[in-house]
Amino acid sequence: MSSTPAEAAVRTRVRIPLRFGDGFSATAEAVTFRGLTDAGEHVALVFGELGEIPLVRLHSECLTGDVFGSARCDCGPQLREAVERVSAAGGVLLYLRQEGRGIGLYNKLDAYALQDEGLDTYAANAALGLPEDGRDYTVAAQMLGVLGIGAIDLLSNNPDKARQLSGLGVAVRRRVPTGVFATESNMRYLRAKIDRTGHTIALTGLAS
Repeated sequence: MSSTPAEAAVRTRVRIPLRFGDGFSATAEAVTFRGLTDAGEHVALVFGELGEIPLVRLHSECLTGDVFGSARCDCGPQLREAVERVSAAGGVLLYLRQEGRGIGLYNKLDAYALQDEGLDTYAANAALGLPEDGRDYTVAAQMLGVLGIGAIDLLSNNPDKARQLSGLGVAVRRRVPTGVFATESNMRYLRAKIDRTGHTIALTGLAS
């Protein structure tokens, strides 16, 4: 992981009205970039007026959850919640093209097959010879830098996001937990995130 991100710049800014299936709507300014270290098509959604320390969500792409509503993870509900909370506070959602914690869509579906045989989400990745979590947030730090943001409140249950951003020069004032979106299909997934990577997810009182 590089600690000196390459210079990046804004490519395009365009306003997009967003509407979710439950009727919630918000308007975002979508910002695209050139010069990102991985050359990926990552997007920043900017909501409202940004204060000195805006609320920021790093959301890794999840086609199955974000688009198709898969109940095997909590990604879709987290995305919906993040848009509402960031738009209310004034802030930024970085939509990062890091499907399957960085292993890609096909590998993620292969890992699902192994999970059906009893492995947890991290062990399944490892069994495929892939990293348990291959995400690198260098591009997120670059995007924030281009937007003139040097300090944030981070909307996340994942301590690794805060650690990586801090190491890349982004001051994380505090980490704001997301909601808990447990289903019968994702309890093992959520438990693995708590036990294996220290996610701050409160499952107390929920059936496991």
